Amino acid sequence: MTVIKGKLIPIRDHVIVSDMYFGSQKSAGGIIIRDDDGTSRGIYPRWAKVHAKGLENIDEYQIGDWVLVEHGRWTRGFQVDEGTGSIELRRVEPSSILLWQNEKPDTGIMVGDAIEVGRSTTHRPEDFI
Repeated sequence: MTVIKGKLIPIRDHVIVSDMYFGSQKSAGGIIIRDDDGTSRGIYPRWAKVHAKGLENIDEYQIGDWVLVEHGRWTRGFQVDEGTGSIELRRVEPSSILLWQNEKPDTGIMVGDAIEVGRSTTHRPEDFI
């Protein structure tokens, strides 16, 4: 894969993300759920870290925040070396960012888990289709 050298600056309101997770997940009971990207079971939103925002993007999230991106609303990964080593980045559609948070999400929690004090509910990815 070709590595792009130099700093990328997104145009308009585009968003560039890194650290999008496609690997297996582990349930609370310790069961490993294999990587299912590319299958019908793998259709669910994914978390990614904001790497850069275009100058016209006025959304509240900042570089370094984590965003939940609607399934399939990202480009294929591309390698960029900004002087600190190669990193895989993707462009996502700003209108497909469902929510954001400052801290890295807990990978032990499935997408759709509702967390409240003393109570939690788990939704399967297919519940969202």
